[in-house]
Amino acid sequence: NEILGIIGPANSGKTTFLRAINRLNDLNLSYRQQGDILLEGADVRKINANTLRKKVGIIFAMPHVLPMTIYKNIAYGPKVHGITNKKAVDEIVETSLQKAYLWDEVKDRLDTPATKLSGGQQQRLCIARTLAVEPEIILYDEPCSGLDPISTAKVEDAMQQLKKDYTQILVTNNTKQAARATERCAFFLMGELVELDDTDTLFTSPKNKQTDDYITGRFG
Repeated sequence: NEILGIIGPANSGKTTFLRAINRLNDLNLSYRQQGDILLEGADVRKINANTLRKKVGIIFAMPHVLPMTIYKNIAYGPKVHGITNKKAVDEIVETSLQKAYLWDEVKDRLDTPATKLSGGQQQRLCIARTLAVEPEIILYDEPCSGLDPISTAKVEDAMQQLKKDYTQILVTNNTKQAARATERCAFFLMGELVELDDTDTLFTSPKNKQTDDYITGRFG
């Protein structure tokens, strides 16, 4: 498992690529795709969309919490997938919040509306909610773009903790974040993958001039 970073200027195709992995682009009638994206050897377009999205969770730039309590936000997914035993659900809620580095902050107020949490806490709640349905891959679409440095650090800490058990793909416009938080990194430009390498190599010895220009701030 690893954290793969995706960087590039605005409108370079980063988010479109990310959404193609769990077929959120299917909701866009004008979307066209060439080439295949394989999950465990299977074309994602041939996998049931609901099954795929259980395996491949996504965290958006703005946290989307459900209009219910913290507890119910996490319990919602497992219950939809047929887990109704309260003890089992309780364990999932606690474990998911612990993995998202949020348990200690909310364990005494699980009945509080999720909307009462700070932006950073809401984002980690979204991570916990994703974890509750046991995905294999977690996608992040600029998850820290609206967060302060302290909240960003907590999200990154959670990502590092999750690396033991999950493959994660991080789209970010923050090259410093990509440099510190990922093992491999891809540079996209105008809808094309320009370069993919170990993060240290990509940032210190890029093979492509366009990659070097972007990393050094000459454009983007």
